[in-house]
Amino acid sequence: MKFSEQKILITGGTGSFGRQMVDYLLAKHCGHIRILSRDEAKQEAMRLDYSSPALKFYIGDVRSRDSVQKALRGVDLVFHAAALKQVPSCEFFPLEAVQTNIVGSANVLEAAVEQKVRHVVCLSTDKAVMPINAMGMSKALMEKTAQAFARDLGSDDTVISCVRYGNVMYSRGSVIPLFVKQIKDGRPLTITESTMTRFMLALSDAIELVEFAFLHAKQGDLFIKKAPACSVQQLAETLLEIFEADNPIRILGMRHGEKLYETLATAEELRRAEDMGDYYRVHADNRDLNYAKYVTEGDPEEITVADYHSHNTHRLSRQELKELIISLPEIRAERDAWLASR
Repeated sequence: MKFSEQKILITGGTGSFGRQMVDYLLAKHCGHIRILSRDEAKQEAMRLDYSSPALKFYIGDVRSRDSVQKALRGVDLVFHAAALKQVPSCEFFPLEAVQTNIVGSANVLEAAVEQKVRHVVCLSTDKAVMPINAMGMSKALMEKTAQAFARDLGSDDTVISCVRYGNVMYSRGSVIPLFVKQIKDGRPLTITESTMTRFMLALSDAIELVEFAFLHAKQGDLFIKKAPACSVQQLAETLLEIFEADNPIRILGMRHGEKLYETLATAEELRRAEDMGDYYRVHADNRDLNYAKYVTEGDPEEITVADYHSHNTHRLSRQELKELIISLPEIRAERDAWLASR
């Protein structure tokens, strides 16, 4: 597939993923990229930053089916990234998460099918697996909604797939920018639980995962990028080493809606997954409404497979983690400016 020949829409395109995807698509000489978001200030900043005739901006909200329909006309591919992603805000306003992450996703999918879009890739999160908070629950139902749409479509219709990945390093709202700010402000680095682990993924890896889905997906597929992990304590200590700082580390304790570790795939999913090297392809669950397959029929082999989570994936050594973090251009820029100012 040549992105240069496609008309592409990115919902929520002013966010961290959207900007990185725009960089990638422009490097691939894509001449028609549409950004759908409700934040006109971020759209204006993006318009000024890129100053590219390839970018077209649409003010709208995935909650509004009409604005989605207008933005989708004539589009070939859709990257559906629009979502409410912050765990605390979704905890306090769960119906807002439902409206954006579930109903909004359904609007995108329904409009894409009606407009005969070639392929929609929906972005999900490890928090959707065995969710314990409203954000994860709403993203899990987004996945189920996408699979339900795909189940009713044929191979010649709009292909609907999902991708699921863990923490994207240095993305908006993630912990690394918080730690960097705390270092620069001379404050303690605050962590909730020293043994808590999280997957570590560069934003470029998330982009590659989405492209992989476009190239390989069949109806209802879910793609998972394998990723290493580290403890939050190790992450804080490594950042202190990179910035040559001696801020103390303060343990806050587990917060509401947090997990000790994150899971990218359940045992049930892995049993019907295809190992594709750096990725898992989880084939759609195509059981029909014959409830016997849910209620009275079991699988004795189910117990032999373990979930894939941040406690049992490859754990990064201190040196591996340091090299991974320094590979981020944002970290190098922050570190160099910080050391020069001291």
